[in-house]
Amino acid sequence: MFSSFANRIFKECILKYHKIDTVDQPFENPYPKDDIAHLLYRKNWIDTVQWHYEDIIRDPNIDPIAALDLKRKIDASNQDRTDLVEYIDSYFLKKYQSVEIKENATINTESPAWAIDRLSILALKIYHMQEEADRRDASKDHIEKCRQKLDVLLEQRKDLSTAIDQLLSDIETGNKYMKVYKQMKMYNDDELNPILRGQK
Repeated sequence: MFSSFANRIFKECILKYHKIDTVDQPFENPYPKDDIAHLLYRKNWIDTVQWHYEDIIRDPNIDPIAALDLKRKIDASNQDRTDLVEYIDSYFLKKYQSVEIKENATINTESPAWAIDRLSILALKIYHMQEEADRRDASKDHIEKCRQKLDVLLEQRKDLSTAIDQLLSDIETGNKYMKVYKQMKMYNDDELNPILRGQK
């Protein structure tokens, strides 16, 4: 199943990041560029780094100049994340381009890649909630609450994984069809963001 494959890649990536556990560490993709695993690994790495950017920027004592620099890194990371989602959808569009779509086929509320995006972020939630549940310096109440939340996250991953596999199966059999819209983010565009346009 594709979801099992993706979950394995995400776990591998998260564990690799946390060996050094710093946002400015070098990135190396272990998978060849023509492999979907390459896109999944890169996607999760972006999510993992951004997760830690979001932790850092919430430091109440952060230097304002450093915070502004970090905010711009988060914006760039969001754009990279969106680009990777679109690349992953392109992979599925190409893979299923020859499928004969049935007359009564329906469209899904989100594309496969946007569901996989949620699966990647869910892998991070599970990793960090597991960390909290395993803390030895936390209270019993904290640990119990985190274990309960972890159970919910694990159930959520199971349900989301099932839904992704079902969606891909439906697309493959022509019961659903893909229709992908570009995100068309405006805030990074020199022509569409009025503040940036005013700087030209």
